[in-house]
Amino acid sequence: MILTKDIEEKSLVWLANNNQYIIVEKIVAEILTLLTNNTPEETITSFLSDKIHVPYSEANQFINDIKKLLEKTGTLPFEQCNTPIPSSFEHRKYYKINNTVFLVDFLSDYEVSLIHPKFAHLEVKKQEKINYHYQVFTYKEAIFFYCNDEYIGHWSFNESHFFQGKFSMKIIEHTHSYKEDDWMGIFHASAVSNDENAILFLGDSGNGKSTSLALLQANGFTCLADDFVPVLAKNKEVYSFPSAISIKKNSLPVLLQLYPELENTAEYHFKKLNKVVRYLPPNNADYTQHKPCKKLVFIKYVPESNLSITNISKTEAFQQLVPDSWLSPIPENAETFLNWFSDLNCYRLVYSDNQKMIQTVKKLFSNEL
Repeated sequence: MILTKDIEEKSLVWLANNNQYIIVEKIVAEILTLLTNNTPEETITSFLSDKIHVPYSEANQFINDIKKLLEKTGTLPFEQCNTPIPSSFEHRKYYKINNTVFLVDFLSDYEVSLIHPKFAHLEVKKQEKINYHYQVFTYKEAIFFYCNDEYIGHWSFNESHFFQGKFSMKIIEHTHSYKEDDWMGIFHASAVSNDENAILFLGDSGNGKSTSLALLQANGFTCLADDFVPVLAKNKEVYSFPSAISIKKNSLPVLLQLYPELENTAEYHFKKLNKVVRYLPPNNADYTQHKPCKKLVFIKYVPESNLSITNISKTEAFQQLVPDSWLSPIPENAETFLNWFSDLNCYRLVYSDNQKMIQTVKKLFSNEL
């Protein structure tokens, strides 16, 4: 199965066999559709030969190359693991999100380091009523995750980021009462709200997404989510995710003026990522919030640069958005994603002056740009 959506002069294609999105010429999308509909290859070859005026043999070779996109990938099925849950855990922490209480047992300091720093601001004292009980432990060089004594999954130490993603997915499932299959996608972005709409800020690590988010929330905007931005399929809205905002060391001189508490906040060294961060709680008091989003902004802080904001093509935005995103493998959700993306306005914002950046974002929200 495939889905296609024409964007500008190209076609976006979703390949169901490996949940892959690609950008292709419209003629390629047409051929993929014909192949998926089991149209005889001779008919497709004749169609292509006439369409682009090439010899029959060249058209046939071109179609054979396109057919490779439809081949199944060699992924192995994920098997249930029967590893026993440890009888005792070194750390027990309680977190409260709105009125939902999570008890999380961590086997050791290592497991705590993977999760707790981003959620420390949600920690509460021991609670009598628990809604969800998570257990996180390591066994034979793998990280295991259980919820209410049910096995969720396990990952090697090198795949710890996949575990963190699954943990975060469970948090949004249980906070918003929607299952994983209900979500259209999770985006590596920062989501800002003006209490009516949301804008997603994207960019490579170090470009200033989180710093910009911290500046914006100090100037009247609401932080919906940082780094892990969930969008629900049924309404295509951005939902709140309660993790803290990660602040890199080189952003402290600017942000300390707005958030003096960062001076004494714990510092975390992530050697694999080669970064040192502190965590700033979001200013969001209601983690049930969800807002529509019509704009993507690829943001970048460049010292001593003049502020510039320009529209960028959807194909360019798509190529930057998709690789760092989790997108649902369910066909209905994939179609929703393609429709949602086709309606977005996409921009590139380069800045060095924080106040000018803030004023520009205000204009984006008020549709003055």
